[in-house]
Amino acid sequence: MGKNNMEKPKNKNFANTASRISAIASSVMDLHVRIALQEVDREKRRLISGGIFLAIGMTLLLVVLICIHIIFYLFLENYNNWNAEYNLLLIIFIDLFLAGLSLKLGGKLSKGPYLPQTLEGLGKTTRAVLGKK
Repeated sequence: MGKNNMEKPKNKNFANTASRISAIASSVMDLHVRIALQEVDREKRRLISGGIFLAIGMTLLLVVLICIHIIFYLFLENYNNWNAEYNLLLIIFIDLFLAGLSLKLGGKLSKGPYLPQTLEGLGKTTRAVLGKK
């Protein structure tokens, strides 16, 4: 009997702690969603236009890249004596390098001015998660 009495308070404390953490997480998510919606609403035209042009550009770029890969593979087949696997590995390594370069450049370009509420909310969330005040 003593053992059951000791387990109940621990389970109750765990349930209370879990519900508090869940409530905090829900509150933080609501805050971030509201701030993100404000930011989108403020810059809606710019974001929609940018998204449309990015989609068009990426679609066209995909077609061009496929064509370039085919042409480059055929070129390698005709002008060297390597196996097909080595030619494909060369193309893969070149793609990997260009992908890394593109991601690095895209990360730098996507940094932009954000609403002060967004930065403040992220700062508060980070401090709350790290347990600092």
